[in-house]
Amino acid sequence: MKAQIGIFAALGMLITPFAAQAGQATVVLDVHHAGCVLCGPIVKSTLAHVKGVMGVSVSQADGNADVMATITYDNAQTSPAAMIKATTARGYPAEVSKSAKS
Repeated sequence: MKAQIGIFAALGMLITPFAAQAGQATVVLDVHHAGCVLCGPIVKSTLAHVKGVMGVSVSQADGNADVMATITYDNAQTSPAAMIKATTARGYPAEVSKSAKS
């Protein structure tokens, strides 16, 4: 019995570093074709429904500009590519912001 407890404890210590590798990340997307007042909320809702997304904020210079979305996500559950796929499927193609890459 004691040996089994020791084995489980050792396994728990080995598995913990792998779980710790998953983490929070942030990406900024430039979302195109989103030049109307209603587009920002649609983009925000679309991104919020992607599994692993923890938070979304969108900004739009004015009602006629494309949207910039800042997304906080669990990088073990989703990726920028998945978020771009989601917005593109709704008619809003996106790309990782060039200003965020610099």
